[in-house]
Amino acid sequence: MENLMHKIRSLDAYPKINEDFYSRTLSGGVITLASSVVMLLLFFSELRLYLHAVTETQLVVDTSRGERLRINFDVTFPALPCSMLSLDAMDISGEQHLDVRHDITKKRIDVDGNVIETRQEGIGAPKIEKPLQRHGGRLEHNETYCGSCYGAETLDDDCCNSCEEVREAYRKKGWSMSNPDLIDQCKREGFLQRIKDEEGEGCNIYGFLDVNKVAGNFHFAPGKSFQQENVHVHDLLAFQKDSFNISHKINRLSFGDYFPGVVNPLDRVEWTQHTPNGMYQYFIKVVPTVYTDVNGYNIQSNQFSVTEHFTGADIGRLQSLPGVFFFYDLSPIKVTFREQHISFLHFLTNVCAIVGGVFTVSGIIDSFVYHGQKAIKKKMEIGKFS
Repeated sequence: MENLMHKIRSLDAYPKINEDFYSRTLSGGVITLASSVVMLLLFFSELRLYLHAVTETQLVVDTSRGERLRINFDVTFPALPCSMLSLDAMDISGEQHLDVRHDITKKRIDVDGNVIETRQEGIGAPKIEKPLQRHGGRLEHNETYCGSCYGAETLDDDCCNSCEEVREAYRKKGWSMSNPDLIDQCKREGFLQRIKDEEGEGCNIYGFLDVNKVAGNFHFAPGKSFQQENVHVHDLLAFQKDSFNISHKINRLSFGDYFPGVVNPLDRVEWTQHTPNGMYQYFIKVVPTVYTDVNGYNIQSNQFSVTEHFTGADIGRLQSLPGVFFFYDLSPIKVTFREQHISFLHFLTNVCAIVGGVFTVSGIIDSFVYHGQKAIKKKMEIGKFS
């Protein structure tokens, strides 16, 4: 046993020196204090990194099919009344959402940005319980009232009991309603008067769209939209205006749910129109993104990049339609972010490197200072230092 202990003792890489041979200096004490502070700072910095998760990024091919895309928006039009503003969405698969009303809210705002009224409905007014007439003849006994659609009826029994229903029937036929005062329902509801009352107001529209996860577009434009010979058209004659100001501010625009670190480049973007009419276009490249937190919870979302273009009024061309258009396309590459903690072994290795590195560097500095002081003192003693 004594031989074994002697052999182990001979392997000691840290031989002890008797304290009588130590030489402690003031400079050595200062360097020791400074190096201890540096080691503590580096240790707590490494501990902070260990306790917080790091995010790894990876690019993969997006093979998902048949998914839906949620578009969240909040846009303010300071010079376009809510009674004129409509929202449409369409994609390359042929799906169309014209004059979207569900899941959106409109706020009437004054010139100072103060909210006048908040309403769920878009263009239109409450249905008239007793319209002025029944189309197709006299009312028979016990018959309910049924307003005329002014030639836009699909069936003989179709009724249009409000100005909005007449406009909807016209839209389905691909007709425009040039003079609302000739429509009894619109005249009774005061359609044009309501537009005049909102003159000078703005509109804040917000909500979300649920669309196919394919390339498409959505746009904010004045007037009710309809299809005419496979062309998307907006009925602007009913408003009896020559120009529309589409100045706007995008308070928020995102594709999918929020995840940590996401940057939406169109948030708080503002644009002011300086011409009578025009179309403002945003061309968006959507990149599917999956964010996985440290607990393994997945957030399916998207990032996007954008370019912008403004087209001035040009009579006779489709581009002359005033409005704000968002054209989006999907990237075939998906980005994955994964949160994870640094392993304990990695943390331990870094701590050992910090302690050893600082100790070694401080030893070199101490040796340089000590021998330097010794050399200077010796020269001073023999009178060669000046």
